[in-house]
Amino acid sequence: MSPETVVAVIVDIVDSRGLSDRDEAQGEIERAFEGTPGVEPVDPLRATVGDEFQVIYATLSDALVATTSAILALPSGVELRFGLGCGEVRSVGSRTAGPVQDGPGWWSAREAIEEAHRREDGRSPFLRSWYVSADDRGGIEERVVNAYFLSRDHIVARMTARARRVTLGLLRGDTQTQIAEAEGVTPSAISQSVQKSGAIAVVEGLRALSPGGR
Repeated sequence: MSPETVVAVIVDIVDSRGLSDRDEAQGEIERAFEGTPGVEPVDPLRATVGDEFQVIYATLSDALVATTSAILALPSGVELRFGLGCGEVRSVGSRTAGPVQDGPGWWSAREAIEEAHRREDGRSPFLRSWYVSADDRGGIEERVVNAYFLSRDHIVARMTARARRVTLGLLRGDTQTQIAEAEGVTPSAISQSVQKSGAIAVVEGLRALSPGGR
């Protein structure tokens, strides 16, 4: 991979040692990322060391949609932490599993996930995500994205399993009627869930951060 500005994402499993079936959890994580609506990674999700994964997206918008979709798709008991880093990524060698990558994108992603963990251990125990831009440290983009993460992660942490499925359906473009049919409930029940759970804030926040308002 020649140097190019992308969004590198480091993913780790929260409290991986407490999982009853680590192999099954890894499969769930891989399926959650495969189901991202309308997004194709530049470099697909791959397990690295211990409980970490890495994936690269062409744009910040793609990375935001993918991480949001993943946390909504995961089953209860499996949680992820994300560090998103915008910057150049380059190949510096190879190995059996693929190229060895380095660069400001990955350095920023590592800094971001460490900051997410630090804040999680502090005043924001619900927080699971952070963003660092190698080219605009402390700039408006960083601040806006991280403000969204603080809101998104707080809302999603309080959602029921059904509310997460409903939100994921909205993110994928399903109508409330289609979601109601899939859930076996009335459209009115889905409408109430959408209003009470914060689903609209999560989905519309993504659209507001996407080029053209997505």
